[in-house]
Amino acid sequence: MKASTFVYPWDVNGDPEAAGRIAALGVRQATLAAAYHSTRALTPRHPRHRIVTAEHAAVLYPTDDRWQGRELRPYAAGDWAPGDAFGEAAEALVQAGLEVHTWVVLAHNSRLGADHPDTSVVNAYGDRYAWAPCIARPATREYLVTLAAEAAVRPGARGTELESLGWYGLQHLHAHDKTGGVPLGDAGYYLMALCFCTVCREGYGAQGLDADALAAAVRAALEPLWQGAPDEGWTGVEKLLGEANAAATRAWRDERARTLQEEAVAAVRAAAPEGFQVLLHADPVTYHVGANPGVDPAHILSVADGVVVPCAGGPALLTPFAEQRREGAVVAANFGVVSGMGGSPGTLAADAARAQGLGATELRLYHAGLASDGDLESVREALAGL
Repeated sequence: MKASTFVYPWDVNGDPEAAGRIAALGVRQATLAAAYHSTRALTPRHPRHRIVTAEHAAVLYPTDDRWQGRELRPYAAGDWAPGDAFGEAAEALVQAGLEVHTWVVLAHNSRLGADHPDTSVVNAYGDRYAWAPCIARPATREYLVTLAAEAAVRPGARGTELESLGWYGLQHLHAHDKTGGVPLGDAGYYLMALCFCTVCREGYGAQGLDADALAAAVRAALEPLWQGAPDEGWTGVEKLLGEANAAATRAWRDERARTLQEEAVAAVRAAAPEGFQVLLHADPVTYHVGANPGVDPAHILSVADGVVVPCAGGPALLTPFAEQRREGAVVAANFGVVSGMGGSPGTLAADAARAQGLGATELRLYHAGLASDGDLESVREALAGL
């Protein structure tokens, strides 16, 4: 199985040993961040630093003139990734014998929401999610599609992996996050992700819903969860909100996500050379939100060249994609290999074998730059045996 590891430019730039060390893991590809959200990252082997703080979402390369005159435009990185940080790292990785694919984070940007509040998701209580751009808003969609095309197709890249290309919600490790006191589960997170910005209110109206009444129904539906009621997944949403209301919200949100994904993939392909691979980070449960937004497996595999599927909780999410996989499509199982962040590099060989048995065609490993030396040794051993 082909394996790729995620990498940040700051893992490579300034460390002459980094690219060779990554190649020696046994991976064939590096999925290198080109546009990324704010983060604080450990760099345990870098000769010049140990902690990198990316203060806000940014592109890690110089933008071009396509953004002239636009109100919504990407932010340049600060000293954590100056100049063409992506290009510098990509060149080193290619010289080490690795394919480079871009890693592009899209609808996850707290700086955008802070500077342009009207771009953000607004929940049923009126709270704005600055980190979550509303993908129904025309200006936001235009920004995301343009960013996808530019950030994905960087010199030296042979493909891209588009993360957060869909709805985002409450789930976000935001600064010192204090939102875990009440276990909301799938039903609660869906209800808390429903957007009530002006565009989404009109969208619900087109589905035959009164937006004010829907918001009140959402607040009422959430009350049992605030009091500790157990989660029942989508069945719980239907019970709490009513089947007709639940279906109407899904119809609006699914259509907005689906068409955005189609537009973004088309824009990337229009800008890319022939043979450029386009994958989406995705979850087969269509109402899920976040970095791996919910999609319809058959639809997304008809649009993109494949998917990257989160397997931190086990590989079961692979099956719906494997069942719809057409010849040549990629179904990549994404495993954490940083033990300090919940990954399990010691079981990677067994996990990979199980994933392959469920239909995975490739592996993604999160994350070579963050892992300890011991974790990386476990990865080397596992990949050598595959």
